[in-house]
Amino acid sequence: MPRVFCPWDIITPFVTDAFIGYGIPEEDAKICTDVLLESDRRGIESHGCNRFKPIYLDRIKAGIQQPVTNFEIVKETETTAVVDGHDGMGQVIGYKSMQMAIDKAKKYGMGMVVVRNSCHYGIAGYYASQAAKQGCIGITGTNARPSVAPTWGVDGMFGTNPLTIGIPTDEDFDFVIDCATSITQNGKIEYYERIGENVHKGTVITRDGEEFCGDAGEGLKMIRQGTAALTTLGGAGEALGGYKGYGYAMVVELLSAILQDGNYGKMLDGKDENGNLVPYHLGHFFIAIDTDHFLGEELARKKAGEIIRSVRNSTKAPGAERIYTANEKEWDVWLYRKDKGVPITEPVQKEIVAVRDELGLTQYKFPWED
Repeated sequence: MPRVFCPWDIITPFVTDAFIGYGIPEEDAKICTDVLLESDRRGIESHGCNRFKPIYLDRIKAGIQQPVTNFEIVKETETTAVVDGHDGMGQVIGYKSMQMAIDKAKKYGMGMVVVRNSCHYGIAGYYASQAAKQGCIGITGTNARPSVAPTWGVDGMFGTNPLTIGIPTDEDFDFVIDCATSITQNGKIEYYERIGENVHKGTVITRDGEEFCGDAGEGLKMIRQGTAALTTLGGAGEALGGYKGYGYAMVVELLSAILQDGNYGKMLDGKDENGNLVPYHLGHFFIAIDTDHFLGEELARKKAGEIIRSVRNSTKAPGAERIYTANEKEWDVWLYRKDKGVPITEPVQKEIVAVRDELGLTQYKFPWED
């Protein structure tokens, strides 16, 4: 599908002004904008502008997400905290929680903050990077609406549940592994629907245990209706290690609920027994480990750099041009897009224009309107 690049100096203030127009305080709106557009900077388009209206603005309009975030600290110790987000903006809750964990780690060596009653917080890698930039190892995860089936199951029982880790290095980019514990995520299938691409083989299983490889829109509808589910990393069954993805998904589910007394599984469906929309009440966790409390940030960065370079410089498979390490491809995309802007498909262009016109933000003119 043809895409048009929108310069950062247009899309960034527009998104912020739109968030403000929906009732989000200015400083919080800037955080939400930074998290959202960081997805597009890194090439993770399933979580960027593609989700601006349907996931955030529409949920605020529906009353299931609060534009003003009540960040309540329920319990706190020197190294831990429990936060209730009261269904506010997940990006604001995530940013403040990770920074709290980092601040505790800087003082005591390690910090952990857990959250209940939050909303979608964007790419988990944003928060792992937030820690790594400050010399900490950062770990985060979140549960999500149930759409993934356990090994030997066909019912969506837990979310795509990313387990995300950032480690500081001496390179231009830190090591950040940010991926779902399912083969793919709902946002990717939403993106496939927008660009007219079918569901990929092995990623969706139906209630009768059959693989679904058809139209992404139909697959998404089936997942929402509960007649299909995503598969865990490794795929259905145990032959290719699907039980490993299942196990890691459950780790994230547990850490997103048990320490903060949060919701889990089918409780995160976003609908009541009558099918009415309700808040998702998601849970997150954030861990920061300060490298200076060990042998120092400089040594940790240098050693991490040595390790990942040794892997990248190892023998390549025949025909392969390059071995990547985590966050390297995202860095390459960032370098390519930093002067070009964010590529926006026609369906998202229409959404952005509709939001602009709805809010009367007439000062914005987009490149696809030329």
